[in-house]
Amino acid sequence: MSTPTHRPGSLKELLAVSLPLVLSAGSLSLMNIVDRIFLTWHSTAALAAATPAAVLHWTVISLALGTAIYVNTFVAQYEGAGRPDRVAASIWQGLYLSFGAGVILLGVIPFTPWIFAVVDHAPAVRELEIEYFSILCTGGIPFMLTAVMACFYSGRGKSMVVMWINIAAVAVNALLDWFLIFGHGLFPEMGIGGAALATVISKSLAVVAYAVLMLTSVDGKKYGLWENRGYDRALFARLIRYGLPNGLQFFADIAGFALFIFLLGRLGEEALAATNMAFTINQLAFVPMLGFGTAVMTLVGKRIGEGRPGLAVRTTWTAFAFSSAYMIACALLFVVFPDVVIAPFVAVGETSGNTALVEQVTVLLRFVAVFVIFDAMAIVFGSAVRGAGDTRFSLVLVVLSAWLVMVLPVVLMAVFAEGSLMVGWTACTLYIVVVGIGFVCRFLAGHWQHMRVIESSEELAQADETLPVVAGPSAPALQPTAEPDVWNPACLSQGNLRQYPHIYSR
Repeated sequence: MSTPTHRPGSLKELLAVSLPLVLSAGSLSLMNIVDRIFLTWHSTAALAAATPAAVLHWTVISLALGTAIYVNTFVAQYEGAGRPDRVAASIWQGLYLSFGAGVILLGVIPFTPWIFAVVDHAPAVRELEIEYFSILCTGGIPFMLTAVMACFYSGRGKSMVVMWINIAAVAVNALLDWFLIFGHGLFPEMGIGGAALATVISKSLAVVAYAVLMLTSVDGKKYGLWENRGYDRALFARLIRYGLPNGLQFFADIAGFALFIFLLGRLGEEALAATNMAFTINQLAFVPMLGFGTAVMTLVGKRIGEGRPGLAVRTTWTAFAFSSAYMIACALLFVVFPDVVIAPFVAVGETSGNTALVEQVTVLLRFVAVFVIFDAMAIVFGSAVRGAGDTRFSLVLVVLSAWLVMVLPVVLMAVFAEGSLMVGWTACTLYIVVVGIGFVCRFLAGHWQHMRVIESSEELAQADETLPVVAGPSAPALQPTAEPDVWNPACLSQGNLRQYPHIYSR
């Protein structure tokens, strides 16, 4: 294993890791937007049905997915500790969890009609929701496996691989959308079902690409991916211990949004379509920043594994500066030029010329412009504390905020008062503001700097008796670097002496 290309904690290091992930997440955002535009052209009912069904799918899968992708933090911290064998073992534990969860997800399909009957949307919309959700559930295994396989690269800062595979999957998805939704060429017109099938196929192809690359590449052999494929009970339990709160947070957040959208759907098809369109446009701002979040989680985890939390602080503030600038630019676009971002959705089809829908979306984009900067706070600072292992605080903050600040007012509105789209979106905005500020406060408190999810250096040394003894009469004296708060030999395993000789400089 080679030393890092860029100076740890530097802007260049952050950009090298984050930009491919930002482009990767941006490509997924673009895919979702193209998907929704095509559905808008197909029918207003399809647009109204797509987001509730997709959100419900993410709700069902979120607990297992949020737990499994916490493998990224294990990979980052083991990479920082110089343990490639544990990196590989961590990936396999995530894959075992993903496969089992994907199989269980298939059992939800028979209950789909009952679930959407409870939601009680318009009959035409409900039928499309059932179709879209059922097909997405068949892709639970590739959805989960793809996310965990990507952690082998993103967790080590090798984010270019993730970017290219995602871009290829997005291209396949967009092409299949065109043929399957509208029935071009030899393909039948499948409408919203075609959009769901295109997503499942593209995810399945991504799994194949990752598997071939991981098992045949130099990296795969260097890290012993195949040799470390066994089930590790202790490591799996550790993944559940730290990853489950992350999964529960995912579930609470997405379930809150699902209930929020379902309740707003009771206001009518047009209100639901406007909400779906506004959230889809918001993906231009929100989803690419998830790439920054993954980069922050990776670099913070790596610095914790190395025992250098001071560099993690520097990286996090740099990431927030970049993400804030991007979010502010998006906010200005949404407020000053709303017609530009709305135009593709109303260019053709049933929504063409629907001025009432355009006016509603224009108002909702002002809400988006208000909360995007707090989204940046939640993504960057939340990723930082989770990258160190502070998942329980994240769980408590999101659960209390989502259900008390966002969901409860909308429920009370639906039960005791006449529904209002503006009241619902105000509650949603307040929720994001509270979460953003909460994560900033937790980050500033600094508790996360003393956390780690992997074994201690002593436990790692005991687990690998073949590690060479570095300390001794013939070994050079270990000297800390001149940088403040970046050297902590108590947090380092002997593997660091091989992988990170620059830590012990001069």
